[in-house]
Amino acid sequence: MKILLTGINAKYIHSNPALFMLKAYVGREDFDIEIAEYTINNMPFDILSDIYKKRPDVICISCYIWNIDMVERLIEELPKVLPSTDIWLGGPEVSYDYMSFMKSHELIKGIMVGEGEETFKELSEYYNTNAGALSSIKGICIWKEDTDNGAAEPYYTGARAGIDMNSIPFYYDKLTDFENRIIYYESSRGCPFACSYCLSSIEKNLRFRDTDTVLRELQFFMDKRVPQVKFIDRTFNCNHKHAMAIWKYITEHDNGITNFHFEISADLITEEELDVLSMMRKGLIQLEIGVQSTNPDTIKEIRRTMKLSKLKEIVSRIHNMENIHQHLDLIAGLPYEDLSSFENSFNEVYEMKPDQLQLGFLKVLKGSYMETKVAEYDIKYQSRPPYEVLSTKWLSYGEVLILKQVEEMVEQYYNSGQFTYTLPYLVGKFDSPYSFFYELALYYERMGLYTNKPARLYKYQVILGFAREYESVNVELLKELLTFDMYLREKCKSRPEFARNLADYKKEIYSFELSKKEMVDIYFYPVWEKNTDKLIKSDAPWLVGFDYDNRNPLSNNATIRIKNINE
Repeated sequence: MKILLTGINAKYIHSNPALFMLKAYVGREDFDIEIAEYTINNMPFDILSDIYKKRPDVICISCYIWNIDMVERLIEELPKVLPSTDIWLGGPEVSYDYMSFMKSHELIKGIMVGEGEETFKELSEYYNTNAGALSSIKGICIWKEDTDNGAAEPYYTGARAGIDMNSIPFYYDKLTDFENRIIYYESSRGCPFACSYCLSSIEKNLRFRDTDTVLRELQFFMDKRVPQVKFIDRTFNCNHKHAMAIWKYITEHDNGITNFHFEISADLITEEELDVLSMMRKGLIQLEIGVQSTNPDTIKEIRRTMKLSKLKEIVSRIHNMENIHQHLDLIAGLPYEDLSSFENSFNEVYEMKPDQLQLGFLKVLKGSYMETKVAEYDIKYQSRPPYEVLSTKWLSYGEVLILKQVEEMVEQYYNSGQFTYTLPYLVGKFDSPYSFFYELALYYERMGLYTNKPARLYKYQVILGFAREYESVNVELLKELLTFDMYLREKCKSRPEFARNLADYKKEIYSFELSKKEMVDIYFYPVWEKNTDKLIKSDAPWLVGFDYDNRNPLSNNATIRIKNINE
């Protein structure tokens, strides 16, 4: 009896840890359980044909907002080519509305609701031993014949208790299955908070994997020198002892290569934790911090627990350590947040100087508390996944479109990391960070650049064209900044057209001893403090060497060497 666990991921570099957990939890070598992963970029016909060639007797598909459209297309076609194959679905996108989903998809065998390890284990035994009945397996929705009219109706067998995290075997023993892909790791389930937009708030049973087990498994990743381990714990630092043990361990056993990603609540960080964070290698960890809004009425209404003043303090202190990448999140479309309020939230978060600022949009997820407030908030949202907000009582659809354009500018010009020195100068010429990105968005629209998107290197020319429209901008200084930013990232084969002509400085350039991977440039307006990348004011010309073999692990910028041209 062949069972095929199937995942359709958003990108190739992603993996679906649920599939590997399910197979590992069954723990039966005599059961024929295979894993097949695809991406939403694969053609549906190619996925269908590959599944057909595997000839499964049972197929179990993991469902999320990013793949449910493709899953629904797939389960329409599967019975045509594999009529004897039982189709099972699982995952958050079908776990909170399973009855109606079953009714609208009559060809599926059933749905695994909620946590699936124990459910899938019993399901595997049912198919392989022919013992017992489906109706005896808790945590599934199946068809049951209605004795009154003979028609089949969906039937839920009842919930099962949350699983003991320590009962899940380690499922990364074969790292060859994850080559060039992100390693996802789970050390806890559930969340202590009750944010109205998040499904994690539904799971009140907060459970942790034994810390000694976690440390042993993390050591395996470090021994194998994997590039990144991404923790999928919803609030990693909600348990101080657990977080401290892990952070101290990876600091003390750092292999100089592996990076660890954590989603945290910054205002829970303690002085003891800050001490450990300050000792970490640059690039050892990265932190994702959900701010979502700085409007106190919004924070209260979404039932979020956050001390904004403490969050700002912690983010600032970590920023000043200069060794940890911080990713801060905002959500547009939350209650009580109109365009003016969101602009203020944006400016406050921007001033925290995150390495990345993620401007996201509210998604009204099935089963979330936010879904129950749709009428009260007058939320209009997409009927199909990802159920993204279109308008609210406070935010019109036109204003949502404005924020979409601002989001694009933030992605292109801030989160890309290409304009480390250009942006601080240009943003300072506008009333606020938001107004800069808003005006840049309008420029993109006027120039038709949303349709004909500029290539990565041409964006330097675009920002120069935009800045020329403002008299307050020193264009010659801006050119130097753009040239410096470009060379920090790129060892260009040809000099950009806006860069200073260095024909008269060949002697000075040749006097600068370079390695094979290094290049040199000359700057007259801005000067960079020796052995750092901090801008200082001076009109003295300086030679700057860019070393592309040695890059900053946080920014990916080349390291630099500086020499006064007159020395």
